[in-house]
Amino acid sequence: MDHAAAGPPDAQSLPGCYRHPDRETGIRCTRCERPICTDCMVNASVGFHCPDCAAGRSGSGPAPAASRPRTLAGGTIAADPHLLTKILIGINAAVFIAVQALPSSFLSDMVLIGRWPPAPFVPTEGVAEGEWYRLVTSMFTHEEIWHIGFNMISLWFLGGPLEAALGRARYLTLYLVSGLAGSALTYLLASPTTATLGASGAVFGLFGATAALVRRLNADMRPVVILLAINLVFTFTWANIAWQAHIGGLVAGGVIGFAMLHAPRERRTLVQYGTCALVLVVIVGLTLLRSAQLT
Repeated sequence: MDHAAAGPPDAQSLPGCYRHPDRETGIRCTRCERPICTDCMVNASVGFHCPDCAAGRSGSGPAPAASRPRTLAGGTIAADPHLLTKILIGINAAVFIAVQALPSSFLSDMVLIGRWPPAPFVPTEGVAEGEWYRLVTSMFTHEEIWHIGFNMISLWFLGGPLEAALGRARYLTLYLVSGLAGSALTYLLASPTTATLGASGAVFGLFGATAALVRRLNADMRPVVILLAINLVFTFTWANIAWQAHIGGLVAGGVIGFAMLHAPRERRTLVQYGTCALVLVVIVGLTLLRSAQLT
C-alpha cells in the first residue's frame, strides 16, 4: 500500500500577521490567538505572545479565560488585591459608628442572641423566631473600641494575603461562611441570655485559611501556630469572649481554606464551592436544631 508523502501546508490558507498583513504565518499568540509573524512573536513561558499581550494589553479584546493569569486558588487576579478587605473594614467601621450614634435599640436588633444591654433573665429573641439575619449582622457589629480595633487589625494583616491568593469571590465566600459558622456554633452552645456580637468568627476563619495557605506554599508553619495559640489562650482565659464563635470560625475557615487551596485542578471549582455548600448545610442544621430546642 502506497503512502502519500506529507508536503507543506497550502501557503494560501495561512493567515497574515495582525500587525503585518502581508506576512503569512502559522504562529498564533497563546493568549489572544491572533496570528503573529516571527518579527512580532515574543517568547513566553508557554509558546509565544503577541507584542500587545506581552505588554499587558490586547487590541482585540481580553485574552481567553483559560489563558488569563490566575491566583493560587484559581481566582482572577485583581488590580487591587486588598480591595475587599478594605471594604469589609469599612463596613465594620460604619456599623460601629452607627452603634455609637444611634439608640441602644439599634444594637439590640443587631446582636446574635439576647438583648443589649445584656439582661441575665431575658430569654433569647430573634433567630428562634425567624430573624436569621442576626447571624449576619452580628458579624459586623462591635460595641467597644478595643473589640473592633483588634478584629480590624487582624482582618487587615490576615485578609490581604488571603484575598491575593484566593481571588475576590473565593475570599468573600470564605469570610462570610466562616463568620456564619461562628454565629451558628455560638447560637447552639451559648447561654440564651448572653448577647453576642463581633467579627471574631470570621477573623478566626481567616486564621484557619492562613494555615492552609502556609501549608500550600510549603512555608514555615511555626509563626502561624504560635500566633493562633496565643489567640486561643486569650479566647479561653479572658472574660466575656464567645469562644464558640472563635472555634466555629476557625474550623470552618480551615476546612474551606484547605479545599480552596488544595483542590485538584481538573475539578477545582466543584470541590471549592461544594465544600462551602456543605459547611452551609451544617450551619443551617445547627441553627434549626437550636431553634427547635428554644421554641
